[in-house]
Amino acid sequence: MSANRRKHEPAFKAKVALAALRGDATIAELAARFNVTQNQIYAWKRALVEAAPKVFRDHLGRGDELGERKLAELYEQVGRLMVERDFLLRKSAL
Repeated sequence: MSANRRKHEPAFKAKVALAALRGDATIAELAARFNVTQNQIYAWKRALVEAAPKVFRDHLGRGDELGERKLAELYEQVGRLMVERDFLLRKSAL
């Protein structure tokens, strides 16, 4: 008994999750209307609620991510330079 898994588009998932968040209909009614399981609706609703703060990040939030990435690159460069310096110091001592 093999069942084919259906793959839903992200827009469809968002539509269903938003309908669940609105609360105009019960989850059972939405499951029947959109032909998906209730558990799937709960999962999409939870994913939407968890991802919502990312949508509303202010400019500083994105700048912090860029700053952290730049800082990591600088630490990496400092590490390489320290290894190179130590190598050259050992070679010059011989």
